[in-house]
Amino acid sequence: MAKVRRQLFFSGTVQGVGFRYRAMYLAQSHGLTGWVRNLWDGRVQMQLQGEERAINDMVEALQNQRFISVEDIESYELPLEEERSFKVR
Repeated sequence: MAKVRRQLFFSGTVQGVGFRYRAMYLAQSHGLTGWVRNLWDGRVQMQLQGEERAINDMVEALQNQRFISVEDIESYELPLEEERSFKVR
């Protein structure tokens, strides 16, 4: 399957609840690369690269984590990048 890269912005209860580190473990377990970071406005920004199905499965799993409450997700497609891992920024 072809790889895609997505930029996602998560709104809701997404800071101070372990969101970034759970995202890292889920991304690794789904074979995805990219990064995640908190934004000053309370949202979390993430870039994910891999198979579309794996990205969708990972985002769904993240929304089902305890203490995390995602109210909205903005998603944009980006060009692919050369990278080997998923990082918390």
